[in-house]
Amino acid sequence: MNFSIEADHWECSPSPRAVRNARWKRTLDALLILLALPFLIPLALLVALLIRSRSRGPVLFQQERVGHLGRRFMCLKFRTMFADTNPKTHQGHLQHLMSSNTPMMKMDSQGDPRIIPFGVLLRASGLDELPQLINVLRGEMSLVGPRPCLPYEYEKYLPWQRERFGTLPGLTGLWQVSGKNKTTFVEMIQLDIRYAKNKTLWWDLKIILMTVPALVIQMLEARPARQSYPDPVHPKASYSNGASTAYSFAPAPLVGALQASHDDAARVRKETKLNL
Repeated sequence: MNFSIEADHWECSPSPRAVRNARWKRTLDALLILLALPFLIPLALLVALLIRSRSRGPVLFQQERVGHLGRRFMCLKFRTMFADTNPKTHQGHLQHLMSSNTPMMKMDSQGDPRIIPFGVLLRASGLDELPQLINVLRGEMSLVGPRPCLPYEYEKYLPWQRERFGTLPGLTGLWQVSGKNKTTFVEMIQLDIRYAKNKTLWWDLKIILMTVPALVIQMLEARPARQSYPDPVHPKASYSNGASTAYSFAPAPLVGALQASHDDAARVRKETKLNL
């Protein structure tokens, strides 16, 4: 898809269908969640057990996000990173994406050492966002809409970019099914504004259906990226009374160098033994 269009070229006037009656959105969210509960509850329990078995710390993670009309709320997710990781790493990465014309690639593709085992799979499949169904039932989010952004991200938005907050944030959206990691920050904003101004019942249903193949493609793309990097995170201590502890982080290149050094030493020992 070609997204090389300036923001003021978008059709920004709200569709009559979008402003006529928004109750259909709340009804659609509740109905689909109710129908999917028999499948979602066991799936959520399996994800929780997987996280508990692979990493110490709380299963759920909550973070303040900015939603409809700039309102803040606590967004729920399954925890996919080690506890007490430094958020400034992600903040710097996000600021780079906002100020550059580069695709919105996550740090996962670079071998992020903060992610727990199986965390990349949970994130690529969207399973880490299952607890956000609670946010949907609370009315803080919808199944379809722009992603809820972080407060420091919101503060850097230009006035025209804040038009994306004219609708509830969602678990999936037009951006997610239109290229996502292959689009730039400005292109994401343009897609979000287009949806916020023209959302309809049929468009929500279409986006929900398109989300399934989009997630499959995302998981296939995340798999080789994960295999390219060894697991560099090694816990140094355990938890005590719910308190978190520090973790040591070994960069992937260092791990490779240590492995190569070990292999060389083994080869020298073997050659020496043969000469004797």
